[in-house]
Amino acid sequence: MFMRINYRNVTSLLFVFTIFSALYSCQEKESKKDQALNTDTAVNDSSEKLPLPSKFTPGETFNNYWYAGEAEITSYKLEQARYGEIREGNAVLVYVTEPFLPKKQVKADNQKPNNVSVLKLNATKNFNTGIYPYSIMQSTFYPVDNNQHAIKVSASIQEWCGQVYTQINNRNQFEIMSHSYFESEADENFKLEKTILENELWTQLRIDPKSLPTGKIDIIPSLEFIRLKHVPLRAYEGNATMNNGNYSIEYPELNRTLSIKFNPQFPYEILSWEETFKSGYGANAQTLTTKATKLEGIKSAYWNKNSNSNSKLRKTLQLE
Repeated sequence: MFMRINYRNVTSLLFVFTIFSALYSCQEKESKKDQALNTDTAVNDSSEKLPLPSKFTPGETFNNYWYAGEAEITSYKLEQARYGEIREGNAVLVYVTEPFLPKKQVKADNQKPNNVSVLKLNATKNFNTGIYPYSIMQSTFYPVDNNQHAIKVSASIQEWCGQVYTQINNRNQFEIMSHSYFESEADENFKLEKTILENELWTQLRIDPKSLPTGKIDIIPSLEFIRLKHVPLRAYEGNATMNNGNYSIEYPELNRTLSIKFNPQFPYEILSWEETFKSGYGANAQTLTTKATKLEGIKSAYWNKNSNSNSKLRKTLQLE
């Protein structure tokens, strides 16, 4: 006696099995992908154009200052060149160490063996141009080891015309993502060969100013300057010099000079800076100098100072 085979049912079963196998395979691939993303390893900086400093070993003085559970907050009187005129405002530099995930490139929620200790700088500027305000923030995540480039740099600029955002991630190359309300800069994703980042120098200086690069260098200017001046985000030739607590970079192609004055003694606090460039458009463009001069500095776990009673600290910083 032969069993009658229902080929329609067999075909249906084979189809279901095929779909199930495909879904399982996809899930397995996704699981492996997620596992890879969660396995943090050090950033690969083996493709550098220039030799990087030797690994920095923090001493007791450094650890007592930067690992005390507080941030260093310093306010500055700002004279900002914009649209061919000088605008008054304020700038703030917030330095703090934190654990960082080198592959996901975000702050770590928990202590893990592969976390990288970074010195983070959040640099803000606020000023008005006529009726409307500008708000600028740049963030740099720089390894305390001081032997590789910043793991991540980002910048956002808001004003009444719109907003722009740019981010650099340090992987095998610099990976750039940028968004802007300007048509010519709209949405961009591209890669650049690794080289010195102007943004990272402000944190490298606080770790070891003697390690700062000097002489002729290829350097990517600050993301703030790139976006405010609408110049291509790439490396430009620069000439860097160090002289008695003053670090300067001249960019011939950009007609721009940046000069940072700092205390040559630890913790190497930044006292002031100047940035000279052409401001304005067309016939109104003229060479002006942005200046920032220190007002006040404090150490504080500011993330816990968010009640109305803590607003007096803004007066201490002369921000009100």
